[in-house]
Amino acid sequence: MQNTSTADTQPLRRFIARMDAIVADTSQPEAATLEQVGQALGDLVAQDNWLDPQFAVPHPEYYRQYLLHADPEDRYSVVSFVWGPGQKTPIHDHCTWGAIGMLRGAEVGQAYAQRAAGMVETGEAERLDPGDVAFVSPAIGDIHVVRNAYDDQVSISIHVYGTDIGKQSRHVFDAATGAMKTFISGYANVEKASA
Repeated sequence: MQNTSTADTQPLRRFIARMDAIVADTSQPEAATLEQVGQALGDLVAQDNWLDPQFAVPHPEYYRQYLLHADPEDRYSVVSFVWGPGQKTPIHDHCTWGAIGMLRGAEVGQAYAQRAAGMVETGEAERLDPGDVAFVSPAIGDIHVVRNAYDDQVSISIHVYGTDIGKQSRHVFDAATGAMKTFISGYANVEKASA
């Protein structure tokens, strides 16, 4: 099948090669891994000519998560998050490290902590504009809500996780009670395997 996309695939290929080298060093601490991933992701989102348009299609009701690359050994995954106007996530975690790079538009993330009385916001909301990179991890803060900063346009961010996030068992949290519910997200462009 011929690829009719006008996207330049070289930046994503270079990024994947850099990620392969980063995760190959299993002796380095997570902080060093995140620093290197952040530099590589910052370079990737510094240009906006490489994302195939099929991975930038919004849904009218909810955000979409498209798999761009899954490491064959599940050491990492690269995902495009496509936010329709005003869309946001529930309060959720990842159970692995992650880096978020803003490609188009903007998004706002708010960290949360689980308390006896429910979920509480921690710190200030963090806005990401094109080229910005942020991090999540159980070691540095892993629970948050993310939303499109705009009510009138699509925003797209590129996420990198320390596993295949579409297969990762993780949690959403009830804001009032803090009760957890387990979920596996899957991807908009990958058919879910039957149990």
